[in-house]
Amino acid sequence: MTRPRLPEAAAEGPTADLLAVRRGGRLSVLDRLLLHSPPVAQGWNALLGALRTGTTLPADLRELVVLRVAVLNGAAFEWVAHEPIGRRAGLGDEHLAALRRPDAAGPVWTPVQAAVLAFTDASTRDVAVPDAVFTAVREHLDDRQVLELTALVAGYAMVSRLLVALRVPPPDGEVPG
Repeated sequence: MTRPRLPEAAAEGPTADLLAVRRGGRLSVLDRLLLHSPPVAQGWNALLGALRTGTTLPADLRELVVLRVAVLNGAAFEWVAHEPIGRRAGLGDEHLAALRRPDAAGPVWTPVQAAVLAFTDASTRDVAVPDAVFTAVREHLDDRQVLELTALVAGYAMVSRLLVALRVPPPDGEVPG
């Protein structure tokens, strides 16, 4: 099995306990790497907890974003961790196959899903989101949801970059929460 570039930190102390609460009692390899810096781990936990459970975005859109960012940035851990969550959110085999394609286009997407996918691709690939792509998202999402979508894409870009840079291998099973 491939090992991350850093050893796992000890899973003890108040920060480890805080992460374990959000994770349902079990820490992932990623969590144990983050524990090398308790302040970063605490901030990470708060941000990702808010993005996962504190937004008004529907679950299918949230997981579409996470999975697409994983594909675009080559973050296998992120894909493996979120594919089961995406399936529970209503993404089927045809959606998951489309997300893995370079253009991700196809008739499988609802209008709002297609708009969110285009936004995710633009933000992840180019950072700048063209006006036409932004306008398409605004047709479906309110102000809060546009902010949440933007933060979700940015947050999971951060996750994927850490996973890829540290060569964190995919988990054996789903990573909770």
